[in-house]
Amino acid sequence: MKREGIILIISAPSGAGKTTLCHELMKRFPNMKESISYTTRTPRCGEVHGQDYYFVSRDEFQRMIDADAFAEWAEVHGNLYGTALATIDEARKNGVDLVLDIDCQGARRLKEQIERCVYIFILPPSMDELRRRLESRSSDPQDVIDRRLERAAAEIREARWYDYIIINDQLETAFEELSAIVVAHGRRTFRMLGQVAKLFDI
Repeated sequence: MKREGIILIISAPSGAGKTTLCHELMKRFPNMKESISYTTRTPRCGEVHGQDYYFVSRDEFQRMIDADAFAEWAEVHGNLYGTALATIDEARKNGVDLVLDIDCQGARRLKEQIERCVYIFILPPSMDELRRRLESRSSDPQDVIDRRLERAAAEIREARWYDYIIINDQLETAFEELSAIVVAHGRRTFRMLGQVAKLFDI
């Protein structure tokens, strides 16, 4: 009897270090996988169907919406993105821990529909540090950085309803805190009962 997989919902403003933390998490926990979303946008150079995204037509995406196949979905810059219910159900059933790197809007929709997910919000140590990180990328013009900071302020207000908040001041410390959450939820009683029954014949 496999234990039920953990579903981790991780959100953060751009520049908080969420992507780095998620990648490190999957290195430490080999049973953990990143959720693959469906999208209607065109694949970028090097992207692979079924590995980066499931690339589908807008008609196919709409059919999935009509069939209530999505746990959450949203339109971003004219393209549709969504997480299939089947992705979450299969991970749980097969004992796979699943990471969803998702924005606050999608996370709130999931919280309304799916039980027993773990919601984690990653924060920068301050808005000044967030600005410094965004500017150090040297990839975005100042108006884009300003919009990201404005959006970050709104996103941070959403952190109050998440289960956990991690302040990513030092990456190593933040990663250990994130790992501790994963370990603790892996030992929840309802996940351990199958193993206990097998070990002690009860």
